Amino acid sequence: MLYFSRWKVTTILLTIFVALVVLIPNYLTSDQIKTYWPSWLPGRQVVLGLDLQGGVYLLYQVDVNDYKQKRLKALEGDIRQAMREDPRIGYTGLGIQGDVVQLKIRDADKVEEAAKRLGNLLNPLSTGALGGTAVTEFQLDQGSDGLMRLGFSETGLDKRLGTVVQQSIEVIRRRVDQMGAVEPSIQRQGSDRILVEAPGEKDPARLKNIIGRTAQMTFHLVDLNVSADEAAKGNLPPGEILLKQKEGGMPMVVDETPLMTGEDLTDAQTSFQSQTNEPVVSFRLSTSGARKFAQVTSDNVGRLFAIVLDDEIISAPRINEPITQGSGQISGNFTVETANDLAVLLRAGALPAKLSVAEERTVGPGLGADSIAAGERAALIGTVAVVIFMLASYGLFGVFANLALVVNLVLIMAIITILQATLTLPGIAGIVLTMGMAVDSNVLIYERIREEQRLGRSPVSAIDAGFRRAFGTILDANITTLIAAIVLFQMGSGPVKGFAVTHVIGIVTTMFTAITFTRLVVATWVRYRRPSVVPL
Repeated sequence: MLYFSRWKVTTILLTIFVALVVLIPNYLTSDQIKTYWPSWLPGRQVVLGLDLQGGVYLLYQVDVNDYKQKRLKALEGDIRQAMREDPRIGYTGLGIQGDVVQLKIRDADKVEEAAKRLGNLLNPLSTGALGGTAVTEFQLDQGSDGLMRLGFSETGLDKRLGTVVQQSIEVIRRRVDQMGAVEPSIQRQGSDRILVEAPGEKDPARLKNIIGRTAQMTFHLVDLNVSADEAAKGNLPPGEILLKQKEGGMPMVVDETPLMTGEDLTDAQTSFQSQTNEPVVSFRLSTSGARKFAQVTSDNVGRLFAIVLDDEIISAPRINEPITQGSGQISGNFTVETANDLAVLLRAGALPAKLSVAEERTVGPGLGADSIAAGERAALIGTVAVVIFMLASYGLFGVFANLALVVNLVLIMAIITILQATLTLPGIAGIVLTMGMAVDSNVLIYERIREEQRLGRSPVSAIDAGFRRAFGTILDANITTLIAAIVLFQMGSGPVKGFAVTHVIGIVTTMFTAITFTRLVVATWVRYRRPSVVPL
């Protein structure tokens, strides 16, 4: 049990050496790493959480009503289109009533045919494979008087909302990444909430503005024949709407149905207008979008073309000639920052539903520094107390245990650095707890060695039996603790998860240092000192 082959010794020492190398960049600044640290060596640093380096904490809630109204509006259009395909089916009263779209079929003989057509709009979300029940987004209710209502099914709405939340997370992640935020945390909370943590972010207002905007871009033709004043009184032609302009400009009447949407965009970048040197947003369209854009501009030379973002006109240029290159510019008295923000929004895509801020916290870097200092003090006090206890209780073998404790801490921090796991204040608490638990294994081994020595065994035999017989107990204790820590990680969130991460890593490194490293140190001491008695 005390024999170590050369490859085992090499592996243990190499593991510790690599951990030390991985840790070094944490004591260098970013500039020092770029200047002095070899590029072929690991150069990552520990990622500090929001509570340690400051930043922004935002909890968003998906606006379910906004999403439902959008879907019902789209469903209303689909119903109108489906009914047009068979002009023999007469209907009246098509519109949104609460959470349903309803219409009344005039001819009782056409009810079944209408129901069949409407049944094609229920939007299956799952097929009911393996005996499960098929799920559709909508359900159709028929009245005896030809009244038909299409509304959300309960299961279908839940399934769609899950998809909406996931899509929103992906859009938010693209927006935050393109802003240049370092190691943001974006995760789902509950059924309809999204948590965004941006450590180190110094401009929470800009972050909120970029994340929270729906960024639904559409392109509409402007109708100059209807004045804004008349439109404000409700005198609007069918199929047209009144939209306000950015920064208090005069409202404009535009076609309600967009000619194109932001889904046709493939790229958006900030550039500068050649004549005025003002910031603008240059965009490029997909192949299909370029074809549509060329057709629209060819058919409407001389008309104004409104570019609308979230129901607000941000630019309304005149079409002077057909635009066939598949690219264009958006101008609108932008600053460089607002042009950059708009480009980020367009590149990342639109949110499927509005988001509202349910909770907001901003942690200053000073508070984060205080948290780090408090965590360091707690870790130092806890470690010193453990070191003193082990020295007082086990003398030389206490020195071996304390050496293993230092190696354990090095390994924990190295693994956190390699995995780029976010270190939080609860995570530091997990490390402190691990420091206390790490010597438990040494205590079990040493007490077992004492017991074997009292039974009359020789020093080598007592040490060998101590390590061998304590192994099962140590393994059982750490496995049960590991299971509890994994459950905390899976079921918990926020601070609980931060604690669980470092605790899981600490349990794994504790097994390595207690069973492997400490045994190597003791075996080396036995080989060179040949003790006649174990000093315990």
